Amino acid sequence: MPHLKEPKEKQPLWKDWDYLAQKKGVRHTVYSVNGDQYTGEWLDNKKDGKGTYKWKSNGALFDGDWKKGKRNGFGTYSVPDGKGGYKKEYSGGWKNDMRHAYGTQFYTDSEYYEGEWYADKRSGWGRMYFKDGTIYEGEWYDDQRNGQGMIRLTNENRYEGSWRNDKKNGPGKFFYLTTGQVYEGVWNDDIAKCGTMQDFGREGAPEPTQYKIPKVELANSDAVLQDAEETFLQDHE
Repeated sequence: MPHLKEPKEKQPLWKDWDYLAQKKGVRHTVYSVNGDQYTGEWLDNKKDGKGTYKWKSNGALFDGDWKKGKRNGFGTYSVPDGKGGYKKEYSGGWKNDMRHAYGTQFYTDSEYYEGEWYADKRSGWGRMYFKDGTIYEGEWYDDQRNGQGMIRLTNENRYEGSWRNDKKNGPGKFFYLTTGQVYEGVWNDDIAKCGTMQDFGREGAPEPTQYKIPKVELANSDAVLQDAEETFLQDHE
């Protein structure tokens, strides 16, 4: 008895056409209706893999990793420099089209941040170089200095301690290395509220204070500082 081969079920033509129209693998430059252009890899009709995207509106350029149509992974975002070239504005991690994980943001030629990001905001540990020469290194949350951190001024004086809402808040120390003193106390919105001043390397300071710090004996200095800290925490609950 002869073996009968069952006929292959025929697919509608639109399915073949749809399959052929799907963008997948490496493609040449694809232009959007608004004039934006993308050159790179595709998967299931979405940007996926390595690729370069250029915005027509501002001429900005992104070169890096994509996943399901969004910037995911490592990539560099650059803008025109006005001289026919490009300058980097951000280079680092991305997730769902937002800066995420570790990366460097260039605000100006002399001001930039390098550190951790979360959902397009500075969050975690990071170092900020300000245009006036000061440097902050420490914790960030929601794009502001929050937690423990240190800021160093151009004259090498520095503050080490607690921050909240982008200001010195809570217990901390300010080192006046130019004069040879250190102030330890409690801060509230960048203002020192209660603390003590002591000599700290006065002999080797470049501009030592000529007056000695008077010794004032408190009944219980530790208790005063603790009370000030508790008052600060209650005011900011």
